[in-house]
Amino acid sequence: MGGRGRISFNPLVEQDAAVGHGPGNGQTQLAVQRRRQSLLRVLVLGLMLVLALVFLLGSPASRAEGDDREQMKGLDEQVQEIKSDVLGIAAELGQLEEKLLYPSGTQMAVFVALAPGDTTRVDAVRVQIDGQLVAHYIYSFKELDALRKGGVQRLYVGNVATGEHKIDVQVDGKATGGADFNHTEQFTFSKGIGPKMVGLTLAGPGSGRPQVELGNW
Repeated sequence: MGGRGRISFNPLVEQDAAVGHGPGNGQTQLAVQRRRQSLLRVLVLGLMLVLALVFLLGSPASRAEGDDREQMKGLDEQVQEIKSDVLGIAAELGQLEEKLLYPSGTQMAVFVALAPGDTTRVDAVRVQIDGQLVAHYIYSFKELDALRKGGVQRLYVGNVATGEHKIDVQVDGKATGGADFNHTEQFTFSKGIGPKMVGLTLAGPGSGRPQVELGNW
């Protein structure tokens, strides 16, 4: 999906509900837990240092002695550098956590987008893979507006074994005329050795397009 923006939503249910976890999942979870603990220690230390520097910048002694603007500017730059380092470490650990939880050989992601120009109000999307509920999301007005502007949501990421699978998609919402609608579609897809990314493109009833389209992204 080359021209679309990316938006990140917080799902109502945990998206770590994975399909087809392998036998080593316990060790993977332990490794992820340790990395989370390391991240927490780094964040706490970084926050303490940031607060200490902010205190120095705002203390009376600092103001009395710190009419030197260059010194104040230097301290402020250090605070910003520390913030940047902490955020960078958090992002790297988050990526590592995702790689550990969802290896490339079994990883599958489901994305959601609205058909271009569609004004349907999507209230909720529910996805099942092989009969197992993996995502149930209710959209706010701001999130729906982002989708209408071309945003793409990563609705689900998990593990799926290689082979043939079924995906059921249920969409609830209101059509352009204000009538409620509920639409369900079932598709089949094949999971190969590498990561699998599929996109669900949604459209309202009477739009002249399929209400749910499944595509490889």
